[in-house]
Amino acid sequence: MSWTGPLEKIDDCRFVIPQDYQSEAMKRHGLRMNVPGLIYADDRMIDSITRDNAPEQVVNVATLPGIVGYSIAMPDIHHGYGFAIGGVAAFDAHEGVISPGGVGYDINCGVRLLRTDLHFDDVKPRIQELVDTMFTNVPSGVGSKSRLRLSREDVDCVLRDGSSWAVEHGYGWPEDLIATEEQGGIDGADPSLVSDNAKKRGAPQLGTLGAGNHFLEVQRVDAIYDTETAAAFGVTEVNQILVMIHTGSRGCGHQICTDYLELMRRANKKYGLPLVDRELSCAPASSDEAQRYFAAMKCGANYAWANRQLITHWIRESFEAVFGQSAEQLGLRQIYDIAHNIAKLEQHDTPTGRRDLYVHRKGATRAFGPGHPAVPDQYRHVGQPVLIPGDMGTSSYLLVGTEHAMSKAFGSSCHGAGRLMSRHAAIQQHPADKVERQLKESGIYLRAKNRRLISEEAPGAYKDIDNVVDVSHKSGLARKVVRLRPLGVVKG
Repeated sequence: MSWTGPLEKIDDCRFVIPQDYQSEAMKRHGLRMNVPGLIYADDRMIDSITRDNAPEQVVNVATLPGIVGYSIAMPDIHHGYGFAIGGVAAFDAHEGVISPGGVGYDINCGVRLLRTDLHFDDVKPRIQELVDTMFTNVPSGVGSKSRLRLSREDVDCVLRDGSSWAVEHGYGWPEDLIATEEQGGIDGADPSLVSDNAKKRGAPQLGTLGAGNHFLEVQRVDAIYDTETAAAFGVTEVNQILVMIHTGSRGCGHQICTDYLELMRRANKKYGLPLVDRELSCAPASSDEAQRYFAAMKCGANYAWANRQLITHWIRESFEAVFGQSAEQLGLRQIYDIAHNIAKLEQHDTPTGRRDLYVHRKGATRAFGPGHPAVPDQYRHVGQPVLIPGDMGTSSYLLVGTEHAMSKAFGSSCHGAGRLMSRHAAIQQHPADKVERQLKESGIYLRAKNRRLISEEAPGAYKDIDNVVDVSHKSGLARKVVRLRPLGVVKG
């Protein structure tokens, strides 16, 4: 079903849905928009956005209590569970709500980017060996099992401490924590609020890539747009080699979301919160139910950071095995790690003053500007690194957060290209053999556990990431710093 409601163009990168719009579903439930909807897009992409009716989800989120400013959609927006993927919504800490649908099932699905001192000429002759070694060292695919054997106590420590647990056990460097959002472990995580089922699912999966759109990529720097900021991030020349990790909290985070959606549905009835869509189940932010979910969600986020930390360690071991030098000698330093499915309690300036807000980012990434205390010291003069992954045959980007993002979008930007077609449609239109052949012709070596996944994740199944990033750049949400191209890819 396509969007048929109003959509008013503000400028070349923004469209607004007026606050007085009321859908038939809203009329049935006696609900109205509490804020306008705001979609970051240009004329080129707005048609695909309206075709999958994602704007309806932007409107639905605007009906939730205590929402502040706008119900926001990033240029990679597409239809999701409750909230659109690519959605950002901030709720007053006292009058608003917390909703699992605003985070999603893959809690802290996110991206980590590593830089190296290696050059394209060093890696090109050995890309197949390198990717094969990574494929062996990092378990991937549906149901993949960890190389670790974790006790119940270990799992609780991972949920509470995140990446620091991994580093303390020899999987990584202390400086990795500094270059990670929340230093890889968000305060307030309470493992006692995570079900045994979630822990059982998480224990054998820590340090695994999983499947779906998750990947490991060896990439080369294709273009540098801002040499000063790039240098601050450790990127100094075209054809420098970088490594990108894209994965999340695996079955642990999925189960946490599943468990708390049921609790939230009961809370909706308990607190008498009318919903235009039951997938928006929520509870008052200060309620016991909301705070229990929030603490459990933090556990899922910490698991994801620990997961990417372990994968980082095994990637470093892979480079060491192939190139015969230590990771330190190869300059395999972490640039940054950032979440793109998470809710955070943050302070932001609003028309009514500075307020505590629960900012939900679902398929959106934090993009804090220069000077913000949450940005690591070494980057604070330029702003926070923003990591935007492509998929297999497309570009990825390293951007930087801006003051504009802070004032207009609660310090947020897009998180990727965003799907253009369903997985079923992708399988029909993009045969795996054809995708593999196209990648090979482009100089990209692929290892994948599942051939069906090659079709599902074909570059043609996604929006044009260059267009998505251009809108983020032109709108001021995040500035382009570096464009990356894949050389080798590991998929689940």
